[in-house]
Amino acid sequence: MLPDRVKDCVALCVYIFTFLLGLPANILVLFVYVRKARKHGATPNVVYALNLCLANLALVAWLPVKALETILQDWRLPAPMCPLFSFFLFSSLYGSCLFITVVTVGRYLSIAFPIFYKRYRNARISCFVSVVLWAVVLVHLGIGLEAEGGVNFVHVKDDTSFCYEHFNASQLEVLLPLRLEMAIALFLLPLIVTSYCTLRCVTLVWHSNLPLVGKRRVLAVALSTLAVFVVCYAPYNASHIVGFVLKDNVDWRSYAMLTSSCNVFLEPVVMLMLSPAASRGILGRICGRQSQFIRRKTSIKSLKDVETRFGLDPESIFLTNEPVFILAPVLSIIRTSQ
Repeated sequence: MLPDRVKDCVALCVYIFTFLLGLPANILVLFVYVRKARKHGATPNVVYALNLCLANLALVAWLPVKALETILQDWRLPAPMCPLFSFFLFSSLYGSCLFITVVTVGRYLSIAFPIFYKRYRNARISCFVSVVLWAVVLVHLGIGLEAEGGVNFVHVKDDTSFCYEHFNASQLEVLLPLRLEMAIALFLLPLIVTSYCTLRCVTLVWHSNLPLVGKRRVLAVALSTLAVFVVCYAPYNASHIVGFVLKDNVDWRSYAMLTSSCNVFLEPVVMLMLSPAASRGILGRICGRQSQFIRRKTSIKSLKDVETRFGLDPESIFLTNEPVFILAPVLSIIRTSQ
């Protein structure tokens, strides 16, 4: 076992590294998708990406507080700030889980059922889904904060204050079952859905007539999303399950949170992969060069067939976040019928 001082040093390095990478990365993503929405209109992935970005920025804003607590080994802020800090921390964590899931589901539907998905693919529905997802997260967090019983989750021991680390028996009676339910409803179920949709995407794309470059891009985005989901959120939610089994607040729970904080700089990478053209254009301007776009191998005749047979606008398809996702099965049908 590593000494506590070494663990705290590792935790501090993770918080600082995450803040330095997460802040500019999420600001860049916010700029990319806001610019995309203004130029081409809001799409589901734009709506979900903005929600993910705002959730990450809320967590990034509180990382200096967590780093300061790690350095001082004491909670120096007023006691009412502890539940506020916990609220932003956990709402960002579980909100990100749910929004990654809906992005993956949308990606799968655009591949497996492109025509059906096109009917319901609009920003209004995505905004409604976003409100519902945030409501689910807030209800769970509200119950958890209600369990603190007026002590604001600040525990004082030997003149040292701890925020959301030590609980009495009455608090654990409420928190442990709630944590288990959150781990199941807000992590395990989304993980099952995300895994299924990702594997189906990989299978459908691999057997499609999409060019090899397009296949690699789709597979990279899909598998990267799943990897970020598992790496960032599995350890912390595992602590909920273990804590419920042991009927105690496990000691390594705070360290399992380190991987969850890494989502604030890993998720922007995935989101930029969803919008490569826009991100290349901005990065090209930053570097003082014109952006160069990869020429697509789809023929003009095939694009016209898409428009006439399926009622889809080819130009608008390319401007969405998942152009290859929608075109893969459609072009496969066209080539088969020719």
